[in-house]
Amino acid sequence: GGMQVNLIPGAKPSDPYTTVCERVIEKVTKDAADASCRDQLVAKLLVNKVGRKVVKQTVMTTVYGVTFVGARDQIKNRLHEAYGDPGTKELTEDEVYRAAGYLAKQTLLCVGDIFVGARRTMDWLTSSAKIVAGTGRAVQWVTPLGLPVVQPYRKTTSVAVRTVVQEVTLVVDSEDHPVNRMKQRTAFPPNFVHSLDSTHLMMTATSFAATGATFAGVHDSYWTHASDVELLAKVLREEFVQLYSLPVLEDLKARFEAEYQVVLPPLPPKGRLDLSVVKQSPYFFS
Repeated sequence: GGMQVNLIPGAKPSDPYTTVCERVIEKVTKDAADASCRDQLVAKLLVNKVGRKVVKQTVMTTVYGVTFVGARDQIKNRLHEAYGDPGTKELTEDEVYRAAGYLAKQTLLCVGDIFVGARRTMDWLTSSAKIVAGTGRAVQWVTPLGLPVVQPYRKTTSVAVRTVVQEVTLVVDSEDHPVNRMKQRTAFPPNFVHSLDSTHLMMTATSFAATGATFAGVHDSYWTHASDVELLAKVLREEFVQLYSLPVLEDLKARFEAEYQVVLPPLPPKGRLDLSVVKQSPYFFS
């Protein structure tokens, strides 16, 4: 997994989208040639039709907890654009839908095979959020920099307002409403990851500012003057290593169990990657 996202030094950048796409193509080709495979007919529809663009969005959002339904819809949109009415018209809308379901399943399986550790971590985050939300309270945590984060998702009610012209339905959201347990669960993995991304950004900004150089950034885009790019590259790698050398998941588990009085599943096992090699990886952040 670390190699696929350029944490490890390499002669050229790795592309996880292409890697997954190639695995999916292998699976589609195999199923299309297997008369005993129950998915043979739908696999035949996809021969020579699976490309990087088709699976990219699903691969990108898998580590953020995309569901099968979400993945199917993403892939359906790409297939519809390319091979449905707006495209070559090679596939009917029913064929697009069936092909998207099959391809979503294969894409998620291939991502799980390649990013084993990430998949286990996301599953653990989802399971933990489900247990926490089961207490009837919102999921909240504190980032490594001490920033408290509270998920605001609660059940809503609606009120119909009738006027002489029309009826308008207003959605009422309030902190007094019960938490939306499903949204608390599904939103936690991406929200937690983004909170760590923002932590890395702040750590980089603070450390880089201490050098006297100019810094600006938004989410995962870090900017400086051309003359200071090499220094920024060095600093952001150092801060990444520092951040993820901390017991991030251990601290989260301890805080959840103490705050909510729950027992969470054991943490997923750590991999063998030596984080320090990130400092020598030219394509880690480029």
